[in-house]
Amino acid sequence: MQSGISRRRAAALAEGGAAYAERRAEIIASAARIFREKGFRGASLADVAESLGTDRASLYYYIGSKEELFHEIVRDAAEANAQQAEAIRDGAGSAVDKLGLLITALMSSYSIHYPYLFVYIQEDLSKVADRRSAWARQMTVINKRYDDAVIGIVESGFGDGSIRPVGPARVIAYGIIGMVNWTHRWYREGASGMPSAAEIGRTFTEMVLNGLSSGTLTPPAGQQPADQ
Repeated sequence: MQSGISRRRAAALAEGGAAYAERRAEIIASAARIFREKGFRGASLADVAESLGTDRASLYYYIGSKEELFHEIVRDAAEANAQQAEAIRDGAGSAVDKLGLLITALMSSYSIHYPYLFVYIQEDLSKVADRRSAWARQMTVINKRYDDAVIGIVESGFGDGSIRPVGPARVIAYGIIGMVNWTHRWYREGASGMPSAAEIGRTFTEMVLNGLSSGTLTPPAGQQPADQ
């Protein structure tokens, strides 16, 4: 059964007033900064309220919980990544160039949205949201859009001969995505000695493109090319 404040929040969301939407966007943006500074587990609604110069009770008119804020932030970041991947896929340039752009863009996104996108990657979704929830369904659709964009780039490379068909396009695409996603295990924004996200993106790009390029590569000493 909904509480009074829950009903008021639901009504305000449904009405879609500009002032309400603007204030809610401010709260979400502030929460993103707090999550970046303190991490999802370390942050609280009180921290978000303090950053906005208000009290926690006032936030409940706009947002129901810290988890809801997390969902909004992650969805917005994932949506931006999907849109960027689709723009790269549909834009000018060779498939090889597009893969390089995509890899560096994804790593840059993880730096910009550090650490909450990593929280999403490493957490069991059952701990963050009901898999049957509207948010979980939205994330499934967004993630598929991203995957399809990467697969499309690889397939176009197969078609124009710029990417060697070393395996199914889906496997190659998932391998690239997984390589960048795995940085959640070791990348720490701003840590001493930690390479920048841009440097990591460039390194990954070189690794991937040297392995997939249709150009002739020099094998290590004593090792014959795989097609001989």
